[in-house]
Amino acid sequence: MHLEIITPEKKVFEGEVTIATFPGEDGSFQMLNDHAPLVSLLKEGIVEYKSKNLTEQIHITGGVVEVLKNKVILLADGIKN
Repeated sequence: MHLEIITPEKKVFEGEVTIATFPGEDGSFQMLNDHAPLVSLLKEGIVEYKSKNLTEQIHITGGVVEVLKNKVILLADGIKN
C-alpha cells in the first residue's frame, strides 16, 4: 500500500509499505494491504511503518489518517525529534 506522511511544513515520507501502525485516540491500530476505508483521529505517539527492507518510526504530536483503496494519507500536526 502507498503511504504519505505530511506535516504543515513538509512531506516527511512517501512510499510503498507492507504494514503501518498508528497511535489512535482509543489505542494503537495497524493497517495492511486492502484495509477497509477509514478516517481516524490520532493522538501523540509513534507511527511505525515497514517495507520489505526497512522499518521506520516517527513520533507525531497528533493528526488524522485516511485510508482509501490502498492509499494511506497521514496528516500529522507535527513531528517530535
